[in-house]
Amino acid sequence: MRPTGLILPRGSNPDRDLVPGKAPTTHIVWGPRCALRLEVTGVDVGEPRRWPPLEPEVPERVVHAIVGLQGPGVAPVLSCAPTPAGLALQLRRSAVFERVLGAVAAYAAPTVPAAPGPRVVLHCPALRGSPCALRLSQLRAVLVADHLARALHAHRVSVRLVPAVRDPHMPTFLQQLRVDWPAASERAATEALRSRALAELTPARNAEALPPGALGRVYLKELVDERGRTTGYDPKLDSCLVTEDLLAVLAELQQAVQDWAEDSSLGLAAAPDAGADSCMVVHVVSCEEEFQQQKLDLLWWKLDDQAPLRQKHLVCGPVKVAGAPGTLTAPEYYELRHAQVCKASALKRDSAWMEIFRVLSVATIKFEMLSTAPQSQLLLALADSSISTKGTKSGTFVMYNCARLATLFESYKCSMEQGLYPTFPPVSSLDFSLLHDEHPSPPQGEWLLLFNSILPFPDLLSQTAALPCTAPGLHITARTEMVCKFLVQLSMDFSSYYNRVHILGEPRPHLFGQMFARLQLLRAVREVLHTGLAMLGLPPLSHI
Repeated sequence: MRPTGLILPRGSNPDRDLVPGKAPTTHIVWGPRCALRLEVTGVDVGEPRRWPPLEPEVPERVVHAIVGLQGPGVAPVLSCAPTPAGLALQLRRSAVFERVLGAVAAYAAPTVPAAPGPRVVLHCPALRGSPCALRLSQLRAVLVADHLARALHAHRVSVRLVPAVRDPHMPTFLQQLRVDWPAASERAATEALRSRALAELTPARNAEALPPGALGRVYLKELVDERGRTTGYDPKLDSCLVTEDLLAVLAELQQAVQDWAEDSSLGLAAAPDAGADSCMVVHVVSCEEEFQQQKLDLLWWKLDDQAPLRQKHLVCGPVKVAGAPGTLTAPEYYELRHAQVCKASALKRDSAWMEIFRVLSVATIKFEMLSTAPQSQLLLALADSSISTKGTKSGTFVMYNCARLATLFESYKCSMEQGLYPTFPPVSSLDFSLLHDEHPSPPQGEWLLLFNSILPFPDLLSQTAALPCTAPGLHITARTEMVCKFLVQLSMDFSSYYNRVHILGEPRPHLFGQMFARLQLLRAVREVLHTGLAMLGLPPLSHI
């Protein structure tokens, strides 16, 4: 049985630095500039990280600690010995397969923390308008907020979504996009905020004419000077025109913070000390909306002594459309993608297929909008090729491979019912030493499917839900692009493997052991894929 080796260099800290590799043999390098490097290809697969100076030798306690490491994402160590390069680890592959594939549920779901996470108000101002006025940059902010909310909920973070949608056409459009957002019930009371605003109003200068619905101006210069310059607020902020609509926005945010009700979906009751200081407000805004949102932040502090101290901006970069004249609205973008999907499958027109087309349209849009880091500019290409199942970067390609997995397991089920294959045996009885398929160039195979697609998945979901709550400054970043990129890579790896390896072989008893081991591996891949799609609000498809 061939072991797998890792090198833990001198001075490494296993409690901090031991991570699963991405190849049968990997080097994990630490120091001032750290990266995970494939030994077999010499390709960097991790981001450089900076660590403080470490010990020159690997202490004996480290050797014992590494051998005893256990838990999700940690491979069982066969042997561990010092070498001139550092600490050499050998892993028995069959034991790694057995541990991971014997506990698929633990690897195909987020790691739930022992205690509830922080309280987060996600505010997406773009949802205050109507769908026909929604620009693509605002649609991007909506999809980022929805994806982030799903990731936070999965990690037991109590989340309130603001605003509640009031436009009568917006709920239908969000349902088309499979965005889960609350609809409005009743408006929050604005009387207290109005009274405070009237007391803070500055008399109009030079007989300034106020627009309808405006109460007057509140000057914010002292707040900018007090806290804005050091945290990232625009120094040009001077005043804010207070309107009834603006007070309604503040009242809804205020109510979300002050009246934090029990979250029935998670069964989490509000903490006794829940209040403004125990939560963080994240404003998910397009780059065009940020200046106005900064005004709203400062006005909230000005008018409400209980306003949360932690208000952060997650600013989504601009969306550019290649070769498209004029401005494309969000509904027009959806209709374009939907028409392209329908055109690509012109012979399939019954009601069941129309629902699949709607799912494929939304998958195309979400993978286009979410595969780029939210703060970066996004360039959309509207050509029909963006919805092809042959392209390896699209949501359609991911959904296609999801359907291939469903077809595989359905084929096994049908063959089993016909008596060609036996029923699936207990996982504990499977011989995972039969999983030894490898393809050296490019590196791919069953071992890499495990290390690339299953082992790192819980940690990836944790990174998606990680918000730098205590980071200084106004702006924060979120890794909302990670799930889409991961699912695309997973689909590429699975597709290469599935095209090369015949899973359901001849119905001969001596071949069943390897077939069942492979099916269990692909069952884990399927569960990871389904969980990732759920984080995007997308259902798995059984056929395309």
